[in-house]
Amino acid sequence: MASEKVVLPSGRSTSPAPYDVSTAERKTSADVEKIIKHSHDADEAMKAFAEGEIVDIDEATNKRLLRIIDWHLMPIMCVVYGINYLDKTTISYASIMGLRTDLNLKGDDYQWLGSMFYFGYLAWEYPTNRLLQRLPLAKYSAFNVIMWGTTLALFATVSNFSGAVAVRFFLGVFESAVTPGFALFTSQWYTKAEQGARTGIWFSFNGFGQILGGLVAYGIAVGARKHGLAIAPWKIVFLAFGLLTACLGIIFLFVMPDNQLNARWLSKTDRILAVARVRQNQQGIGNKHFKMYQLREAFADPLTWAFVAYALIADIPNGGISNFFSQLIVSFGYTPEQSLLYGTPGGAVEVFALIFSGWLGDKLRRRLLVSLGGLTVALLGIILIVALPLHNNSGRLAGYYMTQASPTPFVALLSLISTNVAGYTKKTTVAALYLIAYCAGNIIGPQTFRPKDAPRYVPAEITIIVCFGLCWLDICFIHFWCVRQNKIKARKRAEPGYMKLENQEWLDLTDGENLEFEYSL
Repeated sequence: MASEKVVLPSGRSTSPAPYDVSTAERKTSADVEKIIKHSHDADEAMKAFAEGEIVDIDEATNKRLLRIIDWHLMPIMCVVYGINYLDKTTISYASIMGLRTDLNLKGDDYQWLGSMFYFGYLAWEYPTNRLLQRLPLAKYSAFNVIMWGTTLALFATVSNFSGAVAVRFFLGVFESAVTPGFALFTSQWYTKAEQGARTGIWFSFNGFGQILGGLVAYGIAVGARKHGLAIAPWKIVFLAFGLLTACLGIIFLFVMPDNQLNARWLSKTDRILAVARVRQNQQGIGNKHFKMYQLREAFADPLTWAFVAYALIADIPNGGISNFFSQLIVSFGYTPEQSLLYGTPGGAVEVFALIFSGWLGDKLRRRLLVSLGGLTVALLGIILIVALPLHNNSGRLAGYYMTQASPTPFVALLSLISTNVAGYTKKTTVAALYLIAYCAGNIIGPQTFRPKDAPRYVPAEITIIVCFGLCWLDICFIHFWCVRQNKIKARKRAEPGYMKLENQEWLDLTDGENLEFEYSL
């Protein structure tokens, strides 16, 4: 008897029977099953999973697996991501340690060095997302970590503006794989309820990177002043952080698995259980086949452009502050050495804001609304910087610290790309667009800090206030849209004749065509 066909919202049709789907669908959705079927382990759980049956996981087993996964993945992801932030902002420390003089930077040269990193990031962001889908995820990510560390260390060899431009461009090229790659790791290994907190944790190491970077740069600056150095202090900063990054990349290569099924630190049975525990995500664990209809859906989805708008607008302030925070603190009346040291508490604010926001958002299942708390604190901080008189150094410095809570919505949206965008081609496309907009914002940001506006940089500060206000409205729209789509899907599931596809979790369906898929808030 022929089985009933089900028409998906995309216009494609498939069958509710687990092995009566089309040949193409079966090919693109059976990566997990094929590997399992060729396993020599005859464990009943593996066989059941390969045959499309649900593998039940009790609470104790789930907690045990989560502990193992956290212990092996989170430390290396956190450390590498913290160094990722250091590499982008090393130029800010170097700017007050002799970089400008040694490279003979004039006029807007420094602003363009700040932006050039993001030109490289922008140029390679979509290609690197496609490579993240096509190539082994961990190995490609590790390659980029090693290369960006090597490139950063090479900055110590430049002697002019053109050489610095070239190095900054390629630094952006290699770093463009890190954030989307880590977002894919998170969606691959963790359930929806776990992703917000984990994304907040590894992203929060930006703050630890700021603390470490400030302390190391301060130590080098003081040592150079007291004892002298054979080479320029800013070159030591680039060499130290670059070589450290390359070494971490090598460790990442050997520690990080491409997916659950080649994790050496999991038994064969636990590998299958680790896949089964994320079944509820309705997203599978990856798919290497490019699907044009998913690309079209990504471009037609209003949620995509709401994500893109946020990344663009929010990263205009980020691009300015991350490249100019040392000079901004100097403008508050502190010495260059003090600015290196006094910038570190801003990192602590970011760490606390991201971890607390991620934890509370997952606990209340309201990631978006909770993240607005950090944005509100940042908005108040920039208002303090603008409103307080120049002689109020401590008050304006406190305002700068408050601005470091601003990444909470950016990280919430990054985790929601993992959680709320399904279909591997669609997910990598949305992630690429999000980070392309991130690049564009960071390119614009340094240009708002004009030398003629020092020491107050009032136009840049007003721009930041406007951007934070627009970001607030954008987050509210995204929340409204997700609530609306969940209600529409609930109505369709309640209609007579609705039939859920068996094993649709592994069919690489998009969030738009999968009526069982619910958007997290």
